[in-house]
Amino acid sequence: MEAEPHPKPLVWIASSKRDLKTLPEPLQRSIGFALWRAQLGKQHSHAKVLKGFGDAGVVEVIEDHEGDAYRAAYTVRFAEAVYVLHVFQKKSHHGAKTPRADRALIEKRLGAAEELHKKSLKGKK
Repeated sequence: MEAEPHPKPLVWIASSKRDLKTLPEPLQRSIGFALWRAQLGKQHSHAKVLKGFGDAGVVEVIEDHEGDAYRAAYTVRFAEAVYVLHVFQKKSHHGAKTPRADRALIEKRLGAAEELHKKSLKGKK
């Protein structure tokens, strides 16, 4: 029998955890489950690679609730942890693209995750 993989730690960048807690309970559970799957090295059926971030391994969980669209972006780029970058309600109803301002915030927070990752590696030496 195959052993269950150990989950990677979840690291919340900036306000991402607080933002998740403001969402309706069903969304918190669904996004939480998607993040759990990421911690186990798996991908949730509502998650897809967010294009435009090169090989950064940025993934977006896409959820709909009562006619509104919600997103959670995280990165699996680093082997030691899953970094949650941004959780938000998509305001624009024009297409499926992630709005430019949200993409810019994800990019900024990806940089912050990279810095945290580097610091954690230095701390282990």
